[in-house]
Amino acid sequence: MSELLGEGLFLMAFGMGTVVTFLAILVLMTKAMSAILLRLGLANVELPAAGLQPITPASNDPQQQEEVVAVITAAIQQYRSRHK
Repeated sequence: MSELLGEGLFLMAFGMGTVVTFLAILVLMTKAMSAILLRLGLANVELPAAGLQPITPASNDPQQQEEVVAVITAAIQQYRSRHK
């Protein structure tokens, strides 16, 4: 194996080892900080609801729906006029 190839492989292994070490330390420190905050009671943990809730429209007012349709139509016309 040539000397240049050996140096390249060493540099690659050193770089990858450095990245893996940094990421491992980052994960461990994040978990440690999370545990400390939970122990001190400073973490505001809220669990999501057990079931999924359906999405309902904000309003069934026909006048408001007509306004929304008008605004969307005007936006589409403006877009089309600018991008011919």
